[in-house]
Amino acid sequence: MLPIAGSQRNAVPNAKHVSASDPNEKIQLSIYARRNPHPPAHLATDVDKLTTALPGERHYLSDADFTALYGASKEDLATIASWAVENHLTVVSQDAASKRTVVEGTIGNISKAFKVQLDEYDHPELGHYRGRSGKIYLPAKVYGVIEGVFGLDDRPVGKPRFRRRRSRAMALQAGVNPYPGCFFPTQAAALYNFPTAYDGTGQNVAVFAFNGPNKKQQGGYSLPALQEYFTKILNLKTPAITDVVVQGPGNDPGPDTQASNSQGDATGEVMLDMCTVGAISPGAHIYMYFSEFTSKGWVDILHSAITGPNQISVISNSYGNPEQDPNSAWSKMGVSVVNQALEAAVAKGITVFSAAGDDGSSDEGKGGPEVDFPASSPYVMGVGGTRLVASPGAKPVITGETVWNDLLQGNGAGGGGISVVFSKPSWQDGVKVPPSVVAPHTIGRGVPDVAAVADPDTALVVMHVDGKSLDAIGGTSAAAPLWAALIARINQGLGASCGFLNTLLYTKFATGVLRDITTGNNGAYSAGPGWDACTGLGSPDGDKLLAALSGH
Repeated sequence: MLPIAGSQRNAVPNAKHVSASDPNEKIQLSIYARRNPHPPAHLATDVDKLTTALPGERHYLSDADFTALYGASKEDLATIASWAVENHLTVVSQDAASKRTVVEGTIGNISKAFKVQLDEYDHPELGHYRGRSGKIYLPAKVYGVIEGVFGLDDRPVGKPRFRRRRSRAMALQAGVNPYPGCFFPTQAAALYNFPTAYDGTGQNVAVFAFNGPNKKQQGGYSLPALQEYFTKILNLKTPAITDVVVQGPGNDPGPDTQASNSQGDATGEVMLDMCTVGAISPGAHIYMYFSEFTSKGWVDILHSAITGPNQISVISNSYGNPEQDPNSAWSKMGVSVVNQALEAAVAKGITVFSAAGDDGSSDEGKGGPEVDFPASSPYVMGVGGTRLVASPGAKPVITGETVWNDLLQGNGAGGGGISVVFSKPSWQDGVKVPPSVVAPHTIGRGVPDVAAVADPDTALVVMHVDGKSLDAIGGTSAAAPLWAALIARINQGLGASCGFLNTLLYTKFATGVLRDITTGNNGAYSAGPGWDACTGLGSPDGDKLLAALSGH
C-alpha cells in the first residue's frame, strides 16, 4: 500500500475525540482520477493560445476535446470501478469529463480499502465532525491512477468573506439608500463605469454557496426577498435563478442574525452575492451552486460548475481558507485537485473570481502573513478590497479610493500577499512582485490581481433575507461578485467569453485600463504605483476594460 501524495491530514487543535466512527454507517466518496495520460498532443498547444489572444480571437475546446485533454481515460475509470467492487464498494456514478467516480460503502469497508482510521470529534468552533489523521493509502493497482479521495472526513472548511457595517437600517423605500457613504450595486457599477449598453444577457453566472454539514451551518436565499429588492427597491427585473444542488441540503436560508452567523450561517453571504450579480447583470442567468462546507463539497462543486451542462461563463466564489491552514482545512491533495480543475476552466472559457480574504495580510488572523486559496491559484483572478468614496449629488464620481484596512477597529482589511505554495506565474514577470515577508522570503504568485469596494463603511447595500430590511455588507465577498457581474456584461458586449484574463491584464493592460490604487496597506504590504499585494492591478473601469478587450 502506497500513500497518495499530499493526503496527510493532521489532528485539529482543540478537537475532542468522541469515539470511533460506526463501521456500519454508509458514506459516499468522490474519487478523482488522473488526467488522461495519452491526450492528443495538439490540444495542449491550442489551450496555450487561449491565454494571450483577445477574447474575440479565442476558440475554446469542444466538450469532446476538453474531456480528451482534461478528463479521465475510459481505461482508468474502469480500473477504479473494478478495484472499488473488489473492496465491497458500490459505484454510484462515473464521469470522464470531471474525472470523478462516486462510490458508496460502509465505513468499515472504506477504512480497509484506504487503510485509514475514521473517528468522531467535537470542536468548540467546528462542531461535531468525522475526521482522520495521517495519509490515505492505495494498492499498486490504482496507485498513480487515483489522485484524490474526498469524503472520508467531513470537517467543516471554508469561510464566507463578508463584513457588515455596524449599524443596520430597517426601513425600505424604493430607490432610497439609507446608508450614507454606501452604495447600491448599481451605484457602484456606475461609479466604476460599467458599460451601460449591456446587462449580461446570454451569460450564465455560477455563484457558489456553501452550507452544512452541521445543521446550524445554514445558507441560502429568499426568492420573495430578492424579488422585493430587484423590482421595488431598484426598479429592475428579477434575474433568472436556477439552483444546482451538488451536495447537502441545497437552498437552506437561516435567520442571518449575529447569533446564527457565529454558528456558520452563510445566508448573508448568499444574499450579498445574488443581490450584487443580479443588480449589475440582471439579464444574466444565475446558477446557484450549493454544496457543503467540506473538502468533498469544495472539490465537487468546482468540477460540477466547470464540466456540467450549464455552459457557465463566469464563476463567483466568496469563500476560502489560508493556503496552509493550521486546522488542515486544505490538504495538499485537495489543493492539487482543485487547482487542476481551475486550470481546466481556462480551456472552457470560464473566468473564475475568488475573494482574497478579509483579514489583511494575516489571513484569518491565525498566524503570520498568509494568502488565501483558491484566490492564490494561478488560474484564478483573486479579488482584493478597497475603501471607495464618491461625491454627493445626482451624478456622483469617485473622489477617493484606497486600500481597505479597518484592522485597528476590528472590522477587517483586504487580503493579499505572496503565495508560498504557487510559484510566480510568467505573466507576473512584468510587475514587481516582492519577496514574501515570511522566511525564506521567496517570490511566489502575488495576490490579489484586482480589487473593488469592500470596506464595510463604504459597502454594498443589499436585501436582508427577511425581505423587510436592507444591509450594508462589505468584504472581498462583495468585490468578487461585483467583478463577476462586470465580466458578464463585457462578455455580452464582446459576443465572446473573456475566459482567463490574467495574462492579458498583466502583459498588455497593466497600466491605463484599471484604476490604480496607490494609497494604504493591508498590514505587511503597502500599495503603490502599479501592481501591489493589496489591490493588485487596481479596481475596475468597465468602459476602458471593454475597449481594451475589444482591441480598440
